[in-house]
Amino acid sequence: MREVMTKSMARNIFYGGSLFFIVIFIGLTINSHRYIVNTSSNSDQLTESVVAGKRLWEKHVCINCHTILGEGAYYAPELGNVMARWGVLDDPEDAFDTLKSWMEAQPSGIEGRRQMPNFDLSDEEIRQLADFLMWTNRIDTQGWPPNDAG
Repeated sequence: MREVMTKSMARNIFYGGSLFFIVIFIGLTINSHRYIVNTSSNSDQLTESVVAGKRLWEKHVCINCHTILGEGAYYAPELGNVMARWGVLDDPEDAFDTLKSWMEAQPSGIEGRRQMPNFDLSDEEIRQLADFLMWTNRIDTQGWPPNDAG
């Protein structure tokens, strides 16, 4: 003889299953938060210059063309790991010089090529932007985005 599920049994399965998955969700959320705070973030390396560079990034809406750590538009290159691709991650002065010379060469004037506008940034602003890009390069992104090309 086949047993029929009653409304009471169905309700208990629903509430029990819901409670089970809520507990799993809360546990995974806590684990993710702990991982981000303790492992992948490099917030201890935030300086005033890095914060100022982030503000410049936002002021000039760089994310409308560039991606950073995989977020943003795909019109221009990924910048989250640009300092490592340029090989200037360990020396702030080299990072500044490289970024300054690259930005001063924009737009390149080559017809038909994507052009970055020249924002007429001061040396201090370029230094802040370089510090911000060096900081983003040090975030443990676990290999994301998969962009090794320069």
